[in-house]
Amino acid sequence: MTTGQRFSKESLAIDCDREVEEIARTLRETAIERFKRRGLVLGLSGGIDSSVACALCAKAVGTDRVLGLLMPERESSSETLRLSRLIADHLGVKTETKDISSILDAVGCYSLRDDAIRDVIPAYSSEHTCKIVLPSVLDERAYRVFSVVVESPDGEITKRRLSLSSYLGVLAASNFKQRVRKMIEYYFADRLNFCVVGTPNRLEYDQGFFVKLGDGAADIKPIAHLYKSQVYQLARHLGIPEEICSRRPTTDTYSMAQSQEEFYFSLPYAEMDLCLYGKNHGVPIEEVASAVNLTCQEVQKVYDDIDSKRAATKYLHSPPVLIDQILEIEH
Repeated sequence: MTTGQRFSKESLAIDCDREVEEIARTLRETAIERFKRRGLVLGLSGGIDSSVACALCAKAVGTDRVLGLLMPERESSSETLRLSRLIADHLGVKTETKDISSILDAVGCYSLRDDAIRDVIPAYSSEHTCKIVLPSVLDERAYRVFSVVVESPDGEITKRRLSLSSYLGVLAASNFKQRVRKMIEYYFADRLNFCVVGTPNRLEYDQGFFVKLGDGAADIKPIAHLYKSQVYQLARHLGIPEEICSRRPTTDTYSMAQSQEEFYFSLPYAEMDLCLYGKNHGVPIEEVASAVNLTCQEVQKVYDDIDSKRAATKYLHSPPVLIDQILEIEH
């Protein structure tokens, strides 16, 4: 943001040509020259982040050295697989499809999660669908704790607040999904001598919206420095299909449809980006409030939530702790 410029969504505008060139160069140098790998592999979700990351990988090393993995499970949206194939076909990259439902069944992902839900909704069964939700940080009437929402086969909706033990049980079981997918990514990376590419954007990376050693694991994270609004700018610059560009961000983790803001973030991504950018760059809170159409008090609540998530998810970002310092081997 230049001096004298009024803070707005335009403050997050980037030079897309320069960004693509820099990211592609870093991907290529890291994978091929530094790590001595032949190519790049990543999971495709049909969402904006993995689509842009895949396009950048293709720019970096060529489509013949990129592998997109499609890893649906029985609770995945049908749109996930369709849109993942759409972006792969659009870019001309090779894909492998691995349905992970049987693996998740074997480790107890579904049954352990269902047991945790039954702690608060005893009538819950595998015939129900479910999701977990978090009240808006702006809702003064609600405690900011997770609730589970379930729908019965006859369409009845039930919502109950999760106890801490039930929430942790649901979360721990659900995290199998991301960790199994990452295991498969590294299988193909090892088999092909490729690097694994992660797909978090800056908002997700900063706020800990990932699973440790699941979707948080990767050799390279090419868009982690970009706000999600900037990822959308790159998407249109790179010619990502409009159907993907206009798709609402989802978690695609639970059997009920779920937006990212009702699961984790305080606001829709465009407003969250502006708040995070404003906080990171010391923009006067009055300007941020005007840009996102909130009061200064509401923006401060968002700031407090950002700080709270940074503190709570520090563990996710932390590498293994060593008891004594170990010298790195010089290359």
